[in-house]
Amino acid sequence: MGVPAFFRWLSRKYPSIIVNCVEEKPKECNGVKVPVDASKPNPNDVEFDNLYLDMNGIIHPCTHPEDKPAPKNEDEMMVAIFEYIDRLFNIVRPRRLLYMAIDGVAPRAKMNQQRSRRFRASKEGMEAAVEKQRVREEILAKGGFLPPEEIKERFDSNCITPGTEFMDNLAKCLRYYIADRLNNDPGWKNLTVILSDASAPGEGEHKIMDYIRRQRAQPNHDPNTHHCLCGADADLIMLGLATHEPNFTIIREEFKPNKPKPCGLCNQFGHEVKDCEGLPREKKGKHDELADSLPCAEGEFIFLRLNVLREYLERELTMASLPFTFDVERSIDDWVFMCFFVGNDFLPHLPSLEIREGAIDRLVNIYKNVVHKTGGYLTESGYVNLQRVQMIMLAVGEVEDSIFKKRKDDEDSFRRRQKEKRKRMKRDQPAFTPGGILTPHALGSRNSGSQVANNPRQAAYEMRMQNNSSPSVSPNTSFTSDGSPSPLGGMKRKADDSDSEPEPEDNVRLWEAGWKQRYYKNKFDVDAADEKFRRKVVQSYVEGLCWVLRYYYQGCASWKWYYPFHYAPFASDFEGIADLPSDFEKGTKPFKPLEQLMGVFPAASGNFLPPSWRKLMSDPDSSIIDFYPEDFAIDLNGKKYAWQGVALLPFVDERRLRAALEEVYPDLTPEEKLYQTGSTEPVDVPPELCHGIQGKFSLDEEAILPDQVVCSPVPMLRDLTQNTAISINFKDPQFAEDYIFKAVMLPGARKPAPVLKPGDWEKSSNGRQWKPQLGFNRDRRPVHLDQAAFRTLGHVMPRGSGTGIYSNAAPPPVNYQGNLYRPLLRGQAQIPKLMSNMRPQDSWRGPPPLFQQQRFDRGAGAEPLLPWNRMLQTQNAGFQPNQYQMLAGPGGYPPRRDDRGGRQGYPREGRKYPLPPPSGRYNWN
Repeated sequence: MGVPAFFRWLSRKYPSIIVNCVEEKPKECNGVKVPVDASKPNPNDVEFDNLYLDMNGIIHPCTHPEDKPAPKNEDEMMVAIFEYIDRLFNIVRPRRLLYMAIDGVAPRAKMNQQRSRRFRASKEGMEAAVEKQRVREEILAKGGFLPPEEIKERFDSNCITPGTEFMDNLAKCLRYYIADRLNNDPGWKNLTVILSDASAPGEGEHKIMDYIRRQRAQPNHDPNTHHCLCGADADLIMLGLATHEPNFTIIREEFKPNKPKPCGLCNQFGHEVKDCEGLPREKKGKHDELADSLPCAEGEFIFLRLNVLREYLERELTMASLPFTFDVERSIDDWVFMCFFVGNDFLPHLPSLEIREGAIDRLVNIYKNVVHKTGGYLTESGYVNLQRVQMIMLAVGEVEDSIFKKRKDDEDSFRRRQKEKRKRMKRDQPAFTPGGILTPHALGSRNSGSQVANNPRQAAYEMRMQNNSSPSVSPNTSFTSDGSPSPLGGMKRKADDSDSEPEPEDNVRLWEAGWKQRYYKNKFDVDAADEKFRRKVVQSYVEGLCWVLRYYYQGCASWKWYYPFHYAPFASDFEGIADLPSDFEKGTKPFKPLEQLMGVFPAASGNFLPPSWRKLMSDPDSSIIDFYPEDFAIDLNGKKYAWQGVALLPFVDERRLRAALEEVYPDLTPEEKLYQTGSTEPVDVPPELCHGIQGKFSLDEEAILPDQVVCSPVPMLRDLTQNTAISINFKDPQFAEDYIFKAVMLPGARKPAPVLKPGDWEKSSNGRQWKPQLGFNRDRRPVHLDQAAFRTLGHVMPRGSGTGIYSNAAPPPVNYQGNLYRPLLRGQAQIPKLMSNMRPQDSWRGPPPLFQQQRFDRGAGAEPLLPWNRMLQTQNAGFQPNQYQMLAGPGGYPPRRDDRGGRQGYPREGRKYPLPPPSGRYNWN
């Protein structure tokens, strides 16, 4: 499903699930930035136990950002990733576990989408380079001004794929980063860290979910653990609901559409490359000191409270007079399943179901009307009841024709409104827009460094001459010293502006009779009367629905399965699906990293592969050359833009690919042969060692050990000479292949206090006004101003104007007892850069060296000198899913806070292991 479309729909329908993050910024003292002490209470009035990072959502924006200058090299990319993780950590402040998951080899069903994305990125990158060069030559030929072309190697984001050298370097850098923070950051004290790098198979978010499922099945699991998952993908919401954990929160960067981007030619804002005119850049600042700064603000983070979404869904899905017992957990599972029909990463959405048209609401209404006849729920612990699903789909099929006709009516109405809007704008705009110093500016937008005309009288004359003549440049137009037209003159608006935009041709015409025949003929190149083929498409789609639900609730049912078509069938075609098989081949294994690269990379990205493997992608005599087309068609499929269309790429035949690779496998070096590392016999993890985490430990061949130097893989960062962290391989608890993880809320779990307004509030409130809960803490008092703040406002704001909320406000009485805490401001100092001259270890002011530490008497109640820290790291685990590396820092886990202080309490029911010993607050020197 489209991430912006689904999130926009979700936030509008269920607005109370969103909470703005309170972010504490570093302070500056005597020119030195003091980092945030994450060991202190969370300013968001909530204490999280576990923080999970879907690392690919961090890696991409840090390596090739869209709204700020890109890092110059790989070292700067790594530092940007470190800073981003630091920022997230300071907001969430986990107390038990930090889990960092990088995408490994994905299931074959996902590889098709990855292949499409990477081929598109390669094609669009080459087309953009050609277009950029063409526009540059045109502008320079007309005498325009452009900055000199910067010669640098373009960063190919396709390298962010398992098996590349970049991903191996990233894993090494993250191991160093973890060791550094465990040694020097008080917020990481006694924290267990799991790093699942790209050598462990599986998508990052699904490795996280698999870890949660397996820990939930252990007897020592705390059912009231508060989870926080970071990521921007829409499927994280579904995955969080699928855990049935009562305390699950998602943190993500706030989505702000239409962020300004600089032109790729002149680096100025306000236009794209195709509209660039090559005008000189206006001076920014008195001495042009702001020339290299981009007008971009640091992104804000928001929390998505899934416990509040569960409240919404419970109200929406509750049904009376059911022939079976209502179970809100099963209803939520059915809601998650129905969302798959509007699209996901593994299946195309049904033609009649679009999120922006209210498809999910339509499905829920049909579900509530039909569920009385189904006799039960659609799903159970990740398994689908196809007979009941058939009733839902056929009910959707009955209204498909009306859906297509309404869609056409809405599109025609939208085009008419847009056409009228353009006409009004054309009628209201002046026929001439002056340029240069006479160009209209918004109030406050012109700075002191704006352009000044040397001859204002000449500029006014040229403007009059331009208004009276049709050419865009008057005979008297002045030119700059480099031959480019002076921006002092005006530009005549084109008289041939079009009132309408060309629409893509639609040969299917779903709103007209015969739409089903045309759809199958155009999309599948078969006749709609071919019942056997239509049955094959429906069967594959049903298999996909079963596979996706199993993937979300139980893990990967088959690494080999994939949907073998580019398009979905109609809902009305789901007849007779109750008897279709829904089992998958057992014992399948994932691709190896280099094999996945051969399956998803275009030939243009072949430089990330060994030479003999690369040759298979470009040699005309290669047996698999047809897998790597230089060009391919994109079917808009009723959409407007190419990025919304369907890339018509050939599907990779696994048997042919493996046969071709057998000939080049002997050419690999030992470093390139991944998944072939030895390890010692694993031992069970005692639950009291790492906050109840269970699994198996084994020694790491390249372990980080106490009192050994940890070399920095980033030249701009120093080595760790006083290390107290230790690394070890970790493997999740193992279960039989046919084991079923129950999708239920665990015994002992306590639901959070309700946030939404009760439906019977007017009857039971005795006239009291409902106060909505704006954050995590219902008892949090609003922020008030103290005496000094009111005096400050009196100095800077006029009292007699009668405007503004503080114009005539009197200060509070002297005995006022409100909350005197000051709200955080957005303009505070930024997080310290690791690239600064100050060494990171010095900036944190961590514990003194070992030889300066005072020894404590264990019998006196003091904590031990150097309790061993636990840390994890994984090196190329051979086909062992969920083999990770584990890291943990010195002991002294801070005590959890109870409800007396107004913070969330964490009950200890279900905790079968002793808590770590408490410690005092970390003191800054």
